[in-house]
Amino acid sequence: MIKVGDKLPEGTLSEFIEVETAGCSIGPNSFKVSEITKGKKIAVFGLPGAFTPTCSAKHVPGYVNHYDALKAKGVDEIWCVSVNDAFVMGAWAKDQKTDGKVRMFGDGSAMWTKALGLELDLTAKGMGVRMNRFSMLVEDGVVKTLNIEGPGKFEVSNAETMLAQA
Repeated sequence: MIKVGDKLPEGTLSEFIEVETAGCSIGPNSFKVSEITKGKKIAVFGLPGAFTPTCSAKHVPGYVNHYDALKAKGVDEIWCVSVNDAFVMGAWAKDQKTDGKVRMFGDGSAMWTKALGLELDLTAKGMGVRMNRFSMLVEDGVVKTLNIEGPGKFEVSNAETMLAQA
């Protein structure tokens, strides 16, 4: 399992892009974690699934609402990562109004989730392998803080905890 001081594992995350820009086409785009973390301070939070109750009512809104405060503490980007595809994450981004504040990344096959050691087996609940709820502050690809939730909990991965650690 990933821990403070570790470099993030190699991996590719996908993001649904609404507006074409240089290097990004409309639709799903893939990004190498090692490339998009270079030289940046990033607040990353992971969760079990898009459109799920706690994730939609508390986790994502907290980071959207604390965007300005996190930026004021030097955070360059805020990422939400889930074991969903880029299309689902894009739809959820619209629903949560994250545009320009939280990048909504999909790890559709849970490859990066497994590389982090943060997989959560929800097969018995019909959800398959998902991501455990967590947050971490990453600087230049290295984990500076890590907050992993216990089963069914939402106590340490919230935006307020991240704000205190940034």
